[in-house]
Formats: sequence, structure tokens, C-alpha cells
Amino acid sequence: MRLLIMGPPGAGKGTQAAVIGEHYGIPAISTGNIFRLAITNRTKLGERIKRIIAEGGYVPDSLTLKVVVERLEEDDAKDGWLLDGFPRTLRQVTALDSELEAHGFHLDAVVSLTADEEAIIQRMLKRAEIENRPDDNEETIRNRMEVYHEQTDPLLDVYRERGLLIELDGMGAVEEVSQRVLAALADRLGR
Repeated sequence: MRLLIMGPPGAGKGTQAAVIGEHYGIPAISTGNIFRLAITNRTKLGERIKRIIAEGGYVPDSLTLKVVVERLEEDDAKDGWLLDGFPRTLRQVTALDSELEAHGFHLDAVVSLTADEEAIIQRMLKRAEIENRPDDNEETIRNRMEVYHEQTDPLLDVYRERGLLIELDGMGAVEEVSQRVLAALADRLGR
């Protein structure tokens, strides 16, 4: 099973990805977590990523693709995975399509969480305070929202046209959203 989870920053993708991964026994692979680990470990890649994120930008396609492909080649991902945070651009969709085709795989579904933007901004500011994430200030968050809409919204149309998109309300209690997500996936995948 190969799945994607999408939605604007702060929509709860990471939380729901973990629920889906556990439910289906597949790794939930977050590019954001991979990037944060590189930053924490102060790798050369981590330092570069840190500068980009601090400015509210997205990591370039070439770097992101390299990190994702390496991760998908690990043993725990051989029977399936859920990607959180990739693809974010049309170029990344093409790269992922090529990677899947090269291995004889296909996407099974794309979950897209929708949410009220102002509510998300408040959620992210609270998370930044709790988790001590200096990259999550209001200006940076608003910039990331704008970049998301410009670069990632068009991907939803691609996956909608392919019949893969499952759009769900990402607002509400975590358990409520999880129930909606798992019910929609069960309906789509038959399990």
C-alpha cells in the first residue's frame, strides 16, 4: 500500500499519518521529520535546510527527492509506505511517478486534509510555543501557507483527475479526524 497525505502546514498531517501508518502497518515517512533530524544532527544538509526553513521557504526539489528516495529504499518501506510532506510541487509529482514506475508500483490513494487557515495559524503558533520551534512564527507560517497554495494546491487537481484524491475535513478532535480518515480509506481501499 502506497499512500500520500497532503494539506496545508498545521492541518494535522503528521498526527493522522502516524494513525494511518499504525493502522495499516506501514511506515509514515515525514520529510519534515527527516529534515529536522538533519538539522538537529548539524549535518551539512541540515544546516542548508535550517537556513531555508528559517526564511519560510521549502527545501528544493532536488534535495527533497534525494532524501525521499533514500528513505523509500529502506527495508521497512518495501511493502508500502505513507508519505507526509512529499510531493509538494508538480516537479516532485513527476519525480515520484518515475520512481514508482521504475519499481512497478502505483499510488493507492491521496488523503488531503482541509482546514480553516486562521485556525491553523493559531494551532501552529501554540505548537511553536509548546515545542519550542522558533521557525514557527506568524510571518513564517503565513509565508508557508502562501507557498503551499502556490506550489501544492495544483497537485490536488492532478490527483483528483487521477481518481486518487480523498478530501476530508481536518478540523476537530484528533480521534474524530482519525475516524473520518480511516473510514474513507477503508471505503476506497476495501480494507
